[in-house]
Amino acid sequence: MAKAEKSLESSFEELDSIITRLEQDDLSLEDSFGLYNEGMKLLKKCNDSIDKVEKKLTVLSERNS
Repeated sequence: MAKAEKSLESSFEELDSIITRLEQDDLSLEDSFGLYNEGMKLLKKCNDSIDKVEKKLTVLSERNS
């Protein structure tokens, strides 16, 4: 079975958690880099999801005009 996609809200919560962890002083450079990469991938997924919704809204808006 395919893994269900995260909701946008849960993705934002995860991003917030990553930012909090990155702000800690006791992280190694390697751990910081790993968290940064994880955050950037998650941010791209969020942006892609928002873009899809915007396109759907544009289509709906044009149909109702």
